[in-house]
Amino acid sequence: MLSEFMTLVRLFFLLLCGAFFTMSASAEQTHIAVASNFTHTMKELIREFEKTSEHQVKASYGSSGKIYAQIKHGAPFQLFFSADQEKPLALYNEGFSAGKPFTYALGALALWSSNSEFNNQELKRLQAGEFNKLSLANPKIAPYGIAAVEVLENLNLVEATQKKWIKGENIAQTYQFVGTGNADLGFVALAQLFNKKGSNKQDSNKADYWPVPAKLHQAIRQDAILLKRGEDNAAAKAFLQFISNKQSQAIITSYGYRLHNMSDPVIKKNTDSNI
Repeated sequence: MLSEFMTLVRLFFLLLCGAFFTMSASAEQTHIAVASNFTHTMKELIREFEKTSEHQVKASYGSSGKIYAQIKHGAPFQLFFSADQEKPLALYNEGFSAGKPFTYALGALALWSSNSEFNNQELKRLQAGEFNKLSLANPKIAPYGIAAVEVLENLNLVEATQKKWIKGENIAQTYQFVGTGNADLGFVALAQLFNKKGSNKQDSNKADYWPVPAKLHQAIRQDAILLKRGEDNAAAKAFLQFISNKQSQAIITSYGYRLHNMSDPVIKKNTDSNI
């Protein structure tokens, strides 16, 4: 009787081990590259993905321009979440991808100040020139920088403000310039002003900003692409599927982003100072 019991125990143990090793063998890790503006959002997406998936996601964050260059020089990324459309499209045309790019989010800008004296007066201070420095991402390499310049063009403020510009390498550095007081004002990603630690509410310490109307700049269409290195990676494919579901889209919009079917028209050279 005891021997039969021990046999059953051994059989159960073997079956358990077999299931464990089968699961471990099928679990994979994907290494993704993500534009800086999407950092907080992506971290939450990864947390939610890994709660129900056997796969893992490792993420590297930086400017879209630098990530693009790294991919072309052999960086081991399998997915690329850019802050624009141009760079994923270029990688597709240059043969670095395993599929076509798609738009996963539409970015939004905010004119933010960490200076308490600027309370709810960001636009007024910008128009009056009453600030020391204006932070924006470098428009040569950062899509949010291009959008910021378009906003200033539409408000007829390029010439009046240009000498006060301080350019960040990416939107994360742009945010730091304002947060540390090196710039009184800055065009940052709206998503950077959201504190998600278990809450859908905005961080009260960062709530003082002017949400830039989408009509003042071309839509910031953020595209993602599956790279050739991720073509046979189960984790990369599973994460792409997760990104397109309703749960992920709810997380994305909760950070102030819009979905690609919610774009607004852009107006040019607006002269209304009361926008």
